[in-house]
Amino acid sequence: MKQLNRQPTLSKQHRPHHHRLPLPRSLASYLLREHRLLFVLLGFLLASSCFLIYPSFTPLSSSSSPRDTVAARIRRGGGGGGGASSVVVSAAAAASRRLPVGVRKPPLRVVVTGGAGFVGSHLVDELLARGDSVIVVDNFFTGRKENVARHLADPRFELIRHDVVEPILLEVDQIYHLACPASPVHYKFNPIKTIISFPLQTLLHIFYKTNVMGTLNMLGLAKRVGARFLLTSTSEVYGDPLEHPQKESYWGHVNPIGVRSCYDEGKRTAETLTMDYHRGAGVEVRIARIFNTYGPRMCLDDGRVVSNFVAQTLRKQPMTVYGDGKQTRSFQYVSDLVDGLITLMESEHIGPFNLGNPGEFTMLELAQVVKETIDPSARVEFKPNTADDPHMRKPDISKAKSLLHWEPKISLKQGLPRMVSDFQKRIMDEKR
Repeated sequence: MKQLNRQPTLSKQHRPHHHRLPLPRSLASYLLREHRLLFVLLGFLLASSCFLIYPSFTPLSSSSSPRDTVAARIRRGGGGGGGASSVVVSAAAAASRRLPVGVRKPPLRVVVTGGAGFVGSHLVDELLARGDSVIVVDNFFTGRKENVARHLADPRFELIRHDVVEPILLEVDQIYHLACPASPVHYKFNPIKTIISFPLQTLLHIFYKTNVMGTLNMLGLAKRVGARFLLTSTSEVYGDPLEHPQKESYWGHVNPIGVRSCYDEGKRTAETLTMDYHRGAGVEVRIARIFNTYGPRMCLDDGRVVSNFVAQTLRKQPMTVYGDGKQTRSFQYVSDLVDGLITLMESEHIGPFNLGNPGEFTMLELAQVVKETIDPSARVEFKPNTADDPHMRKPDISKAKSLLHWEPKISLKQGLPRMVSDFQKRIMDEKR
């Protein structure tokens, strides 16, 4: 029988032994070959540079913070902040929610009601500049499309023509509620809408509705989507004050049936609603009491004293001073206010906070500053004072300085020329 040729098998002891280099030596050879070690060291250097360049920590807000995505909060069954007693989150809790070194906070989706107005448009500029997506909701009663027109091509910007007295459903992280006519000319023109802006068929219905129904609708939206809500209230809640300067703890001295009460009481009601939603529904809220503010994009003829004086002087008309001109006001530049609003929204404090410039001027002193800025030959014309006009107005901002680390930076003499330049251009366009 034919034998099959078989290769002899090697026993284990006769098999060739393949010598392997120890692991550390193999790794060293790998790194040294083709300059790999140089590239590894270069990578470490670049990574370290990134951590050194960016801020070491980015603070986060509470567990239902607007920095959480809307979808995530809806999945959790979202809602506002803590209970009524949780006014300030503890430092230890805030520290535990900080982002790691070198990580930036995600962009937010923010709605600004009244965002085409004077203050709102400047706020929109700042929010877009920091990388957020912004939705402006405005009915253009006092706002102007021109104030936000340059953002229309920005994919992170949306403009909705809508009156906040009607509900609206949006998915957002933060709500800045600025919608309400703030000048005496506008809120006296339609007082009922002012206080509810918050349809009787009369024009008097406009202002009352904005402060009440508008605020209710925006608070309802904040509750549904778990957004943080900021109410822009006003120094008018102090009325004709008996305390000077005015602290946030002062309850005010307001005529509830006067010609200004649609605005004063409307804002006081809005503050009440805001705190009730916080205590009863857990909505995260912030309240800012804004004092007299001026700057570019103010309405030319809105009845506020700074815009009145500037527009009249540029048109070669006498500046109208009501009463004896000794009543006082404090004037903050709009960029200082915007900084304060954003700082308050990002803080862990509810408020209310006075946001204003404590520099105090009589009306005659303001007229003198306007003359020095525009035309030394400008004249003053005296007229009888209006009803319920406050005699003194000056904010005590010690609370904002202490808790928010905020205070205004721009004086009246620094800010007024910027406003004058804007008014000059618009008045020239008006003449054309």
